Amino acid sequence: MTHLPFIAASYALGIAIPVGFAVAAWTRMSAARRRLAAIDPRQGRRAR
Repeated sequence: MTHLPFIAASYALGIAIPVGFAVAAWTRMSAARRRLAAIDPRQGRRAR
């Protein structure tokens, strides 16, 4: 019996979990940016 499947699974999880966290953070930040843009009082002002 070889341990290769367990080693491959651990590497796959080591890549998949951080990528999943990054995608979740990206989507949360995108939603937060849209919510902020909806309530930002500076939205209609022009820079002088």
